[in-house]
Amino acid sequence: MINISEPCFDELEEKAILEVLRSGHVASGPKVKEFEEEFVLYLGVKFSSALSSGTAALHLACLALGVGEGDEVITTPFSFIASSNAAVYCGAKPVFVDIEEKSFNLDPDLIEGVITPRTKAILVVHLYGRPADMKKILGIAKKHDLKVIEDACQAHGASIDGKKVGGWGDVGSFSFYATKNMTTVEGGMVVSDDKELIEKINSLRNHGSRVRYVHEDLGFNFRLADLNAAIGLVQLKKLDDFNKKRRQNATYLNKQLRGLENIFLPTLSEGMVVHQYSVILDETLDREKVRESMLEAGVGTGVFYPIPIHKQKRYLESNPGLSLKVSERMSKKVLSLPIHPKLSTKDLDQVASVLKRSLGS
Repeated sequence: MINISEPCFDELEEKAILEVLRSGHVASGPKVKEFEEEFVLYLGVKFSSALSSGTAALHLACLALGVGEGDEVITTPFSFIASSNAAVYCGAKPVFVDIEEKSFNLDPDLIEGVITPRTKAILVVHLYGRPADMKKILGIAKKHDLKVIEDACQAHGASIDGKKVGGWGDVGSFSFYATKNMTTVEGGMVVSDDKELIEKINSLRNHGSRVRYVHEDLGFNFRLADLNAAIGLVQLKKLDDFNKKRRQNATYLNKQLRGLENIFLPTLSEGMVVHQYSVILDETLDREKVRESMLEAGVGTGVFYPIPIHKQKRYLESNPGLSLKVSERMSKKVLSLPIHPKLSTKDLDQVASVLKRSLGS
C-alpha cells in the first residue's frame, strides 16, 4: 500500500528519544529551548515559542496580537479549520476572502473589499507548501494598519526571494503534526521578531505564568515536551533533504502525468516545498470513484479540503448566503497524490499508472 503520507524516522530519532527518556527529564525543558533556538536560526527570525500543536500556535498568535471580542480577521476559507477557529477562540469573527485558482491561496486583490473599522488582522495560509503573495498582502496591511499572521503549518522551509515564510508577517505559526514536512509527532511553534510578543506567548502557554506559581494572565497548558522537541531537533536537520525529495517526486509525477486531458497538474512555484501534490480533476470525473479505484489498486489519496470553512456547520450561521466560487469549485475537484520522501521511482510510477487507469474507469 502506498499511503498519502508517512513520517520519516530512523535510528537518529530513536536515539534522541532514548536519551531524553534516560535523562529523566521528559517534560518541557532543555530540549524545548534547544529546539526553539535551532528553529529560529533555520528560519532567520529572532524569537520563538514551542507549543503543543499548530492549532495552539495559531490561537496564541492571535491572542498575543490583541485579537479580541468584536474584531474581524480576514482569512481564507480553503484551509484546515484551525486557521479560522483560532480567531473565534479569541472572540473575533473570521471574514472569508476567496482564493486564487492557480495558487489555492488567499487572493490579495479581494482583501481591501472586505476591510471594515473592525478589521484587526489578516491571517494568511501558505497552503500545500506554496507561499502566498506576502509582498502584496503586507502592502495592504501597512496601508490599513493591520496585523499579519502567517499560517505556515504546511510550509516549513518555503521561501519568497530567499526569505523563509513565517518570518514575513508580525507572527508566524507552524505545526509539527505527524503528516507535516517535518514532525515532532504533535507540536507547534510561533515565531516573531517581536520579543515582547513571544514573551507573552511563553506566559500564555504556561497558565499565564512567567515565574513559577505566579499567574498574571488567564493562560493555557500548551507546552511542548522535551520528548517531542528531541524528535524535532533531528527532523529539522533533515528538513531540507525532505523538501528536496518532495519536490523531486512532484516534478517526476508532473512528467509522468503530462498530457492527460481530464486533469490539471500543479505548478511548482519558486520557493514551494510541496506539502501536498494536488491535481484538479475535470468536472466530468467522479472524484470518489477515482479515489475508490486507486485505493483498490493500493494507492492512497487525500482531499484537502472537501468542504470550505464558510460552508462548515459552525460557520454557516455567521455567513448566510456567502458564495466563494473558486473555493467551492476547488473543494469538489482537488485530489492529492502521494509524494512523501519515502517513495521510490517505482512507487511514483505505480501512482501515475494507477491514476491513469482510475481516470479511465
